[in-house]
Amino acid sequence: MRKVFGFAAALAALSFLALAPKPAAARPELVAVGDNYPAGTIVVRQSQRRLYLMLGSGRAISYPVGVGRHGMQWSGTVYIDGKYVEPAWTAPASIRRDYSKLPAVIPGGSPKNPMGVAALTLSGGGEYAIHGTNQPNLIGGFVSHGCIRMYNADVTDLFGRVNVGTPVVVTR
Repeated sequence: MRKVFGFAAALAALSFLALAPKPAAARPELVAVGDNYPAGTIVVRQSQRRLYLMLGSGRAISYPVGVGRHGMQWSGTVYIDGKYVEPAWTAPASIRRDYSKLPAVIPGGSPKNPMGVAALTLSGGGEYAIHGTNQPNLIGGFVSHGCIRMYNADVTDLFGRVNVGTPVVVTR
């Protein structure tokens, strides 16, 4: 038996859909850049709170990011050494000192997992990553313990564009 909805029911359903929160769309923006980094390089400008995926010929894809708080920023060149979808998260010792009540592991996919939907881990000690977030309102701020936070839709977009071994240049 086929269920038939009347006009009022259809209107109510459409109203609900219009008011329901929509997932954030990726926000990559094609921009002109003056830097001469090789195509495929990721450049994070902490002062601008922007991540750039260099395309070459003076162009880059730009994403808004959250970066390290005062005293927790770093700079240098590292490389992506791992790509993970819905990673579990274990707080490094530097975070555990500030938040001693954190569980030993927060499972991937948990709304309390600060890594969001994906993470690109960075070489050089294992404490930093470019990752999604479960707190999108913090994107654009100085908010982390040194990681680069992105909207989940944006880290998903970046995840598909880069590989393990991609250079990442982080500037103040």
